[in-house]
Amino acid sequence: MMHASNDNPVLDNPRLAELTSWDAPWSGLRAVVAGIGVSGFAAADTLIELGALVTVLDSRDTERNRQSADTLKIVGASDVVLGPDAMTSVPDVAGARPDVVITSPGFPPTHPLLAAAREEGIQIWGDVELAWRVNRRAGRKTPEWVCITGTNGKTTTVGMTASILQAAGLKAVAVGNVGTPILDALRDPVEYDVLAVELSSFQLHWTHSVSPLASVVLNVAQDHVDWHGNFENYRADKSRVYENTRVACVYNAEQDGAEELVEEADVLEGCRAVGFTTQTPGLSMVGVVDDLLVDRAFVAERATTAAEIGSIEDTGSIPTRHIVANALAAAALARAAGVSPEAVRDGLRAHRPGEHRIQLVAESDGVRWINDSKATNPHAAQASLSAFDSVVWIAGGLSKGVTYDTLVERNAGRLRAVVVIGTDDAALLNALSRLAPDVPVLAATPGQGGTAPDDSGIDPTDGHAVMRRAVRLAREHAEPKDTVLMAPAAASMDQFADYADRGNAFMHVVHEELGF
Repeated sequence: MMHASNDNPVLDNPRLAELTSWDAPWSGLRAVVAGIGVSGFAAADTLIELGALVTVLDSRDTERNRQSADTLKIVGASDVVLGPDAMTSVPDVAGARPDVVITSPGFPPTHPLLAAAREEGIQIWGDVELAWRVNRRAGRKTPEWVCITGTNGKTTTVGMTASILQAAGLKAVAVGNVGTPILDALRDPVEYDVLAVELSSFQLHWTHSVSPLASVVLNVAQDHVDWHGNFENYRADKSRVYENTRVACVYNAEQDGAEELVEEADVLEGCRAVGFTTQTPGLSMVGVVDDLLVDRAFVAERATTAAEIGSIEDTGSIPTRHIVANALAAAALARAAGVSPEAVRDGLRAHRPGEHRIQLVAESDGVRWINDSKATNPHAAQASLSAFDSVVWIAGGLSKGVTYDTLVERNAGRLRAVVVIGTDDAALLNALSRLAPDVPVLAATPGQGGTAPDDSGIDPTDGHAVMRRAVRLAREHAEPKDTVLMAPAAASMDQFADYADRGNAFMHVVHEELGF
């Protein structure tokens, strides 16, 4: 298995080796929790409940963090330290050196605190590793995990998977990077049968012992190069989802190198490789035949027969190719968990996609307005751009070190115009000028390239003002049968709180400008 970027091997610590269930001897364990956000708070709260001695650190001394700190102190945290100097070194916990550091996903391995812990030989876990180690608990049902990662499509796929499992009558919930910490689900009064776990590359970097029933890498493309250092490290961390898988490693049969990740994985005896494809499936695959979703992996006579598990229409109101691929991946995971073909169909029909992913906002004067704010990298933007024939594209933001040449080259022929938002768009503008020289490029953000009216009164960091200008420019250039697609291919934090804030700003302005 490729572990090029895993600079956190499991160290020889007998105390930690014992901690493999809720009922293990956690009492007295000394733990530093890095970060007091959603996952960090859940980790600290859980460890305190288990009897561990816990010190929590966060460099942001905000009102919200102070409230969280007060709560953790009340329930028994040894210490909570906030402020810019809180995370420069590894502190003692209750007067002695810590046994383990639990890190929140956002901190890269190069962070001073984590680098210091590694140098000292202190093992580092993520919240996912901690969750797996408390997954078993006496007197409670132990939930199975099906784990989902990929550059794009994770949230859609985890939602589809949970919906299918629920349609089969199982108690299932989507957790992890999707928003609900796994630890919160494990402490829920509901005893779940299956957890559909969305995992980011950040979370996977810090996992060691997770052993899912089934797992999938949906796709791998350039993203988060700044966090991982290079693409090879990013790909290696994504591939960690396959480690210790027991029943099925699901892979994208249409992506070069995807099956290799499964072949290189250290899985449990009897685990199978199952491909998904939007084409006709081969043996041990799920795929599409005549607009039907079919299974040639989890049927007894798979060499000669296939089971119908749904149709393309079951996957949503805008069944783009990548949405169909997500549905097939979800179906494979659920079938590995033993659900019926009918449950796959019913679960896909019942699934309601989240906002900001190819979301129809409005139709007016023959023009469709689509919000795909969750397209935070070129690979995601490619999935949505390729679904439409003639596009006025609203794009730009924080590039995270990626390149745009392939994206622009593939889609130059479908672009009516490009409206550029964001404050970090040099790479995008450069690719457009070289590879789509005949496409009008319009700057919604003052100071950027392209052409636009004098917007000197707009603050470039005021995302909502920039979005209003972008929508107006798009409306001026869109023609009947066009799609105005807000698929930025970049992160949002230069002008918005997050991608949801960006998507909400787009939808609000579109409705206002069109009189909805």
